[in-house]
Amino acid sequence: MAFELFCMTIIALLFSAALIFGGYRFFLFLLPIWGFFFGFMLGASAIQALFSTGMLATVTSWVVGFVVALIFAALSYFFYAAAVAVAAAVLGYMLGVGIMDLFGLNGLSLLTFLVAVALAVIVIIVTFRYNLQKYVIIAATSIGGAALAVGTILMGIGGVNWLQIAESPVRLLWQTSPFMAIVFALLAIAGIAVQIRANRRFEIQTYNRLADTM
Repeated sequence: MAFELFCMTIIALLFSAALIFGGYRFFLFLLPIWGFFFGFMLGASAIQALFSTGMLATVTSWVVGFVVALIFAALSYFFYAAAVAVAAAVLGYMLGVGIMDLFGLNGLSLLTFLVAVALAVIVIIVTFRYNLQKYVIIAATSIGGAALAVGTILMGIGGVNWLQIAESPVRLLWQTSPFMAIVFALLAIAGIAVQIRANRRFEIQTYNRLADTM
């Protein structure tokens, strides 16, 4: 059991490193996975916020999570614009949850959920209005990869689980390990800087796979 856990930790950390420093280059391969996990989190979080249940505490939250996850994964795979929108939504949603957590509203309440969704929509609009797709993808993958890396380490040494991290990321991070909070910030900043430099002349080609099949 310890060996399997060690292997899973190494795989998670390697995947995190790929996200942090190469998320933009690997974005096309990450699309269905990215869309699936965000859709699942969004669907399950909506049920939790609306009915004041625990995260994934009911069958309904699992069902809604999987349905939304499949929709988001399919949209991300077939449409470039949808994939970018999901990346922007992840960035805005994480920002919203983090801000509300800073104000002491830990736990995914209805207010926190609505603020997070509102910020997700705002980031999506700003992204397309000012043609920031490249930089939003870089920021989202760097921050998401840093969160995955730190979360994986905290699960191993801090005794926390992903549900606790999803519900109260900022407060839990500072309470568990201020040092790891600094590591998270440094990893995210380093990832953004490296990706911007490495992809200065590289652009992801837009696509519409549904139209291409017709």
